[in-house]
Amino acid sequence: MPTVYLAGPDVFRPDAMARGQALKDLCAQHGFTGLFPLDHQLPSGLAGEAAARWIYQANVALIRRADLVMANLDDFRGPAEPDSGTAFEVGFAVALGKPVWAYTGDRGTIVERAAVGHDAEGRPLDARGFHVEDFGLGKNLMLACSVQLVQGGPAQCLAAMAAAGAGARR
Repeated sequence: MPTVYLAGPDVFRPDAMARGQALKDLCAQHGFTGLFPLDHQLPSGLAGEAAARWIYQANVALIRRADLVMANLDDFRGPAEPDSGTAFEVGFAVALGKPVWAYTGDRGTIVERAAVGHDAEGRPLDARGFHVEDFGLGKNLMLACSVQLVQGGPAQCLAAMAAAGAGARR
């Protein structure tokens, strides 16, 4: 079965281990083997920056091992912005030439979700006064143009991946 790295902020949920198992079960139902970032246990005695570096290396190794990536790009710590770690993982997988599928339940464009005003030329601005890109996309163009983006959740994304033969060995 093709292996799928499960990128997303799900690792920050209070029920992260149960969520990871549920995602891996969904993968199996669609013919994939899920690789969840918390599949590896942090060695005892590691803390702070050493722990962070270990987690980074373990996750990068899982992405390298995976046939493809499925990323949760739901808004995370602000409107219209997914988890920054997930964005890195998507970019890393794309750089490795791995297919990346992503899902989001967020509706509307970035402008609809993040703009709070406009400048003198009518360009949309966010709450901090930065321009909001206006390409009619729901995610930043660097994410939206580099992944197969599915509207919905992980089940819908996995169904689309399976229907498209994602991860099939050639």
